Amino acid sequence: MKPTLTLTPTLARLAAALALAGAAGAALAQAFPKPAGYLCCNMRSDGYWISDSNYLESGKFTIPLGTPIKVTDYARWRAVVEIDGQSQTLGNDYSRDIAMPDFVRRYVVRDNPAERLASYPADIRNAIETSRVMVGMNREQVLMALGYPISSENPHLDARVWKYWLWTTQPFDVHFGADGLVSHVRTHPDTRRRVVKE
Repeated sequence: MKPTLTLTPTLARLAAALALAGAAGAALAQAFPKPAGYLCCNMRSDGYWISDSNYLESGKFTIPLGTPIKVTDYARWRAVVEIDGQSQTLGNDYSRDIAMPDFVRRYVVRDNPAERLASYPADIRNAIETSRVMVGMNREQVLMALGYPISSENPHLDARVWKYWLWTTQPFDVHFGADGLVSHVRTHPDTRRRVVKE
């Protein structure tokens, strides 16, 4: 004879509250908007996961800005997206002070940024296409090249310094002048060669 599990009134209330919270969370996720549009910026993927950290890790490849993308579902701190007919996950790993619908709107944009990219000078176009920054870029161009800086380290996009990481041990800081343009990038020389177009 199998033993039966008897819940105390306190445990029963807790179990009911957790079930209710789970159902409410699922219902809320279903209510989130599921936009379709274009990828805002160059983002790195392993074919399954796209993190807001945008680390350059072994086995990852770059999905270029302007790639068609649509949201198909949500889960905890992530959105399921379809890119080129393939399902991937856009993970909110380090920007969790941003609500998921707002987080998604950063990356899934209505207007194709590739059209704006085509209007830039050749050197800036090349820098963006190779996920690098250069002196003289504006904030929009840096975002297109590198993606958004994670909000846990960059709560305000109007700040004079944006902190990025090429990898966990390779930070780099993009500095903006009073004119809103990149004045310099501070980092280790090895990282600099990979993220800065001189």
